[in-house]
Amino acid sequence: MGPDVDAVLLAGGRASRVDGADKTAFTSGDATLLDRAVDASTGARTLVVVGLREGRVPPAGALLTREEPAWSGPVAALAAGLDAVGDAAPWTLVLACDLPRAPEAVQALLSGGDVAGDDRRDGLLAVDSGGRRQPLLGLYRTGALETRLATLRADGPLADLSLRRLLDGLDLLEVSLPDEFCADVDTVADADRLGVVRHEPDATG
Repeated sequence: MGPDVDAVLLAGGRASRVDGADKTAFTSGDATLLDRAVDASTGARTLVVVGLREGRVPPAGALLTREEPAWSGPVAALAAGLDAVGDAAPWTLVLACDLPRAPEAVQALLSGGDVAGDDRRDGLLAVDSGGRRQPLLGLYRTGALETRLATLRADGPLADLSLRRLLDGLDLLEVSLPDEFCADVDTVADADRLGVVRHEPDATG
């Protein structure tokens, strides 16, 4: 990661499939899943965390914001993250905070293709062994994201829009990553399978 990249970490969501618990506080090894995402973003010009729950200690130097209204989905959250950056870098890493292997995943993604010198490409996007796109594990041209968001905003609110719709029309290089790098914690079963230690739901969150 370098000064030409900002990082937007998405930490929000209702987490209904893990009983409302704060997934970013789950631990993998000796680190929380938020720690893993922050480590994966080392060297970014600006680090933004969107939707960090009340009472959590924010990462050092990070900007905090949240989508409006709350729980309005990843497109609204990403827009809030980009809006929080003053002097935007040319590229933005977009990363969910529920990836136990986030540092290795981002390193593999960035090693998968050089798009910086290719004006035709709008970014890199991870795909798993089944060819499923992982939009919250991607490096995007910031201007391309801003253009798409402006188009969507012209049509109405961003709440509950799909990431597929946001990325529609972008020229993205798909990078195949091992399934273990793409694996995220959506459910209790995912956490158990991935060796992630769960914590009780945060009643104040």
